[in-house]
Amino acid sequence: MSMQSYPSTSPISDSLVRPLIRWVYAWMGVGLLLTTAIAWLTNTIPALVRLQSNRTIVIGAIIAELVVVMVLSWASTRLAPTAAAILFLVYAALNGFTLSLIFLVYDLGVITSAFATTTVLFGVMTVIGFTTSTDLTKMGTWLMMGVIGLIIAMIVNFFLRSSAIEYIISIVGVVIFTGLTAYDTQKIKRLAASPEFAVETPILMKFSIYGALTLYLDFINLFLFLLRLMGRRR
Repeated sequence: MSMQSYPSTSPISDSLVRPLIRWVYAWMGVGLLLTTAIAWLTNTIPALVRLQSNRTIVIGAIIAELVVVMVLSWASTRLAPTAAAILFLVYAALNGFTLSLIFLVYDLGVITSAFATTTVLFGVMTVIGFTTSTDLTKMGTWLMMGVIGLIIAMIVNFFLRSSAIEYIISIVGVVIFTGLTAYDTQKIKRLAASPEFAVETPILMKFSIYGALTLYLDFINLFLFLLRLMGRRR
């Protein structure tokens, strides 16, 4: 069974989706807490501060987290639950280390404001994803195309260094990941309605980690684009 194979038209009982949804948000919460803790510790513990200032180590951490997230995205449902859980926590920790660099670029007040705004937006779109009767499948296709276009634009602007283009990219990024939050929430809810997720089993744990990773990435990307939009660099 894949993340795409879910019922799309029949009503979905809350009692059916509860087991998977509970674990998805539990894992997502653990991931965000771990990322936040590592980001804070990296800026307070001298040994980690020295690691943060080493460009080779930072680049290595970025490459490592890209590898881990690709493995989780493509093979999480084929991994043992314990292996998937460990990889998810490793990714969250690595992401915390690399995200700690934002404290060198933005003031704490701006970071806090962006995080609070992200939390509110994510919460609103989660509610919409859970409650809307509109099928968001087609919207998801356009949003994924938007992500590809966004990546291309970011690569181009890496060389152009245009502040105007960066501002536009940030706005588009916020719109895309706001929409993806609702889309992914609905997708996970419909997946959770499958009878095989009605009880807690190893396959439920594996899919819950995959779902948590999906929403975690939506949250982190939404936060980063909002931070770019709201913040002034030091």
